[in-house]
Amino acid sequence: MTYRTKKEIFAHNERWIKEQLENDPEYFNKLSERQIPNYLFISCSDSRLSTDKLMYAEPGDVFIHRNIGNVISVTYLNVLSVINYAVVHLEVKHIIVCGHYGCGAIKTAITTTDVGILNPWLGNVRDVYRLHREELEAIKSIDDRVDRLVELNVIEQCVNLVRVLDVQKALLDKKLEIEAWVFDMKTGKLIDLGFDNEKMIMEIIDNYNLN
Repeated sequence: MTYRTKKEIFAHNERWIKEQLENDPEYFNKLSERQIPNYLFISCSDSRLSTDKLMYAEPGDVFIHRNIGNVISVTYLNVLSVINYAVVHLEVKHIIVCGHYGCGAIKTAITTTDVGILNPWLGNVRDVYRLHREELEAIKSIDDRVDRLVELNVIEQCVNLVRVLDVQKALLDKKLEIEAWVFDMKTGKLIDLGFDNEKMIMEIIDNYNLN
């Protein structure tokens, strides 16, 4: 559905309320209780990614943070605050970093030199490209190169997660797992990139141990 006016949005809201109450008269009483999600879902801001659709989730199931290119920067207070709240206060059991093939932010990062205010932000993605330049530049198709960088970016952002103290503690206490996923819009499938938590803990915490 594409909304053209604010009036249409509010009309849909009323229909949705009616449908929920018909299915469960206590729906909103339950919804207003304390949230206890098991998942923190960090994804791109792309309007085509809908967490409830992808994961068949209900309100309250998933704590969500979204930004351009699903970047996890250890100097970005917004994402660090979300991670802290999710791990320390909500005690989520999984953090999912989910990119998507055909990502405009990823393509812009490697095909456009100057993007104004986005330059420092997309610098995080360009750093990933620099780390994997040899592999990426061996890929002739720009679309295939973008999609491979989407995967590598997800992995590197998961690595950045392990650099966060709250995450380190939860991982070492076996209270948390990190997941690296990609959404394929052409098929609707979620693809698990297989982030190896045990291996990354051993490799990364030696270098980034904040305890």
